[in-house]
Amino acid sequence: QVQLAESGGGLVQAGASLRLSCAASGRTFGSYTMGWFRQAPGKEREFVAAVSWGSTKYYADSVKGRFTISRDNAKNTVYLQMDSLKPEDTAVYYCAAGVRYALPRRVDNYDYWGQGTQVTVSS
Repeated sequence: QVQLAESGGGLVQAGASLRLSCAASGRTFGSYTMGWFRQAPGKEREFVAAVSWGSTKYYADSVKGRFTISRDNAKNTVYLQMDSLKPEDTAVYYCAAGVRYALPRRVDNYDYWGQGTQVTVSS
C-alpha cells in the first residue's frame, strides 16, 4: 500500500510559477512510475507528466516546455515545477503511483492516487 500527499497548490496570476510536491509512503517508492494528472470542473482527468523508475520523463503536449517533473527517491517525493502558468492550467492536480510503466499517460496505469491540490491561475 502506498499513500500519496500532494502540496504546493494555490492561486497565482498568469505567467507565475508553482512547484507541486507529492510525498509518498512505503519502502519501494523507487520502483514506481509516478505521474501527475489534473482535472478541471466538468472535464475528465487528464495526463500532465510522468517519470518512470528509471527517470524517463513524459509530458502532455500542452505543458511541454513549461512544466518539469522530477523525483527524489531518497525523500520519497516527486515534484512538478510549473512555469509560465496559464488560466487553462487551472485544475485540481493529482499525484499517482503505479507499478506498471508501459502506458504512463493513461489513468489506468496507476494504482494509487493522492487527494489532489487545487491550482488556480487568474488572467
